[in-house]
Amino acid sequence: MPIPAIKKKPKPKTQKDVPWNVVVLDDPVNLQAYVTMVFKKVFGYTQTKAETLMMEVHTVGRSIVWSGAKEKAEFYVQQLHGWQLQTTMEKSG
Repeated sequence: MPIPAIKKKPKPKTQKDVPWNVVVLDDPVNLQAYVTMVFKKVFGYTQTKAETLMMEVHTVGRSIVWSGAKEKAEFYVQQLHGWQLQTTMEKSG
């Protein structure tokens, strides 16, 4: 008689599995060209992508500029703070 296969229950998502968003907030200080340049330097984004994200920050007041692992999100927040951008992070979803 064949041995029945054991089905594994899916593991619930842990904190590490949940993506984190890096959010840049609009401020009255930084120029649009500066914010675009920072996005290109920090994330390696193209001019077009950096400008699109910058315009979202400018018009909507905030933009999710990156999403992924918590540790990397913390690193990016620290980097953006170093460039004087108002930045926070939040759980995705």
